[in-house]
Amino acid sequence: MALVINDRVKETSTTTGTVTLELAGAVQDFETFVSGVGAGNKTYYSIINSGTGEFEVGIGTVTDATPDTLSRDTIISSSNSDAKVNFGSGSKDVFCTLPAKKAMSPAMDATSYVVTHASTISEDQTIDSGVLAGPVTITGTVTATGTLVII
Repeated sequence: MALVINDRVKETSTTTGTVTLELAGAVQDFETFVSGVGAGNKTYYSIINSGTGEFEVGIGTVTDATPDTLSRDTIISSSNSDAKVNFGSGSKDVFCTLPAKKAMSPAMDATSYVVTHASTISEDQTIDSGVLAGPVTITGTVTATGTLVII
């Protein structure tokens, strides 16, 4: 089971509550989750119930079934204080996304984020997860919470 992100994956759902979503097929000109992400794989998703203010962004698992489903495993952000949304009636748009919390910081670019030579990152950085591969020299003030792994 891999984490797969793909462009142009979008379906609808009329599922209500906080349960696994039953997917109703691809929106015109888009792929289904099964064809774009693959059965058994995890993906970042977004659900929007237009006109209600209800939304959810998270990580879910795609299941090839009748109908296909998308579980709501981990909630990253939502209109319900970042908890699962108890979706009301109506047709929801469900699509692949790359959540801002999982994206590279705008202050970073590929050459300062992943390097094979001496480099200095002068901006403050917040990285949700990662590994520093050495040799690594850290100078100045460093605040580290969680686990810091230096190889």
